[in-house]
Amino acid sequence: MNTPLALFVCSVFVGLALWHFRMAMVPTKGESGAVPTVDGKPLFVPSRKSTVAVGVVLLLFAGLVAATAGVVSVGLPAVALVWLSYAFATGLLARAVGEFKYVGFFKSVRGSRFATLDSVVYSPLCLLLAIGVALVAWKNGA
Repeated sequence: MNTPLALFVCSVFVGLALWHFRMAMVPTKGESGAVPTVDGKPLFVPSRKSTVAVGVVLLLFAGLVAATAGVVSVGLPAVALVWLSYAFATGLLARAVGEFKYVGFFKSVRGSRFATLDSVVYSPLCLLLAIGVALVAWKNGA
């Protein structure tokens, strides 16, 4: 049960990484829904480099989950991988909850494309990934 779950979670992170690489290579015009906006203006404009960096970090997260499940070996003790995964799951949960203004389930700024996507896709995905990563860590806990 644990290996299929770990592989599924890894594949989601790889898919998200590939999506970020695509966004870096083919930037969108207008309100893409990828960043929070206020009055139609983005709060920040991510550079290509930063978007690629996010993709690389997502691949590293996939590697962490795979290593925690024992699918790949990275030379770290199992207990360290488990605790790193718990910390990562906590971070994903914090992202799902949000910072109470622009992102997360409890955001106050609503009505933009990003806010809608955040409520329907991004925050629920973070919550599900947090659960998946925590389950992989729990099943492999030492």
